[in-house]
Amino acid sequence: MTVLYFYLEALVAIAVSLSVLMGIAWVVQQRTGNSGWVDTIWTFAVGLVGAGSALWPVAGEISNPRQWLVAALVAIWSLRLGIHIAIRTAGITDDPRYAAFAKEWGVNSPRRMFVFLQNQGFGSIPLVFAIFVAARFSMSTLRLQDYVGALILFVGIAGEALADAQLKRFREQPVNKGRVCDAGLWRWSRHPNYFFEWFGWLAYPVIALSVDYQWGWATLLAPAFMYWILVYVTGIPPLEAQMLRSRGDRYRAYQSRTSVFFPMPPQKEVVT
Repeated sequence: MTVLYFYLEALVAIAVSLSVLMGIAWVVQQRTGNSGWVDTIWTFAVGLVGAGSALWPVAGEISNPRQWLVAALVAIWSLRLGIHIAIRTAGITDDPRYAAFAKEWGVNSPRRMFVFLQNQGFGSIPLVFAIFVAARFSMSTLRLQDYVGALILFVGIAGEALADAQLKRFREQPVNKGRVCDAGLWRWSRHPNYFFEWFGWLAYPVIALSVDYQWGWATLLAPAFMYWILVYVTGIPPLEAQMLRSRGDRYRAYQSRTSVFFPMPPQKEVVT
């Protein structure tokens, strides 16, 4: 088996697995009417397929420490985020972002949602492929790069968990009803949870990039794709549109003083 054939085989298996799992997400969404479960299933799907691809066996070989490390990293990420989203979804009737899509699509909503989720699954191929590639670095023993990559992922997980906890704490206080959270990390970024989610995906290029490993450059697709999807597609745009509808001028003021993605010191509001 050539190296190219092995990697192409992995790509096909990853694509088929994600397509099937996102098909299941569509069935759950249609039956429950709660599209929040879509993100829950997507997170577990990427974690499951990612860990499986990291440990994908080669004939006559056993999984090495790096494969187990990469599989553990994506599994930890998936469990933390997936459980968080599942708990949040259990407390709502529908995700306002997907609900807005369904309203826009009208009677074609079921078909359009299926296509949308399949595109989401296929669009996630670069993420899982980056995990697969990082796990396949030719040196079986762990290097400093591997530990740095693991540290980056744990910082991303910790930062995202902190941002989620701060937002939850803010929303639980009755005095904050109708207000915009600008406490803690949310004072420095309008979407600190998204920033740390993106930051964690830098772990795989750090593990894989090397002049001796030509496939390692493919791992750069993971943070590039995650940045694009969060900042320009299903992350920030629909969420900010929803916040403008529900918070109005309060959110516009928040936008004027707070960085959209990368954490930066807040700007002073100009009083006119």
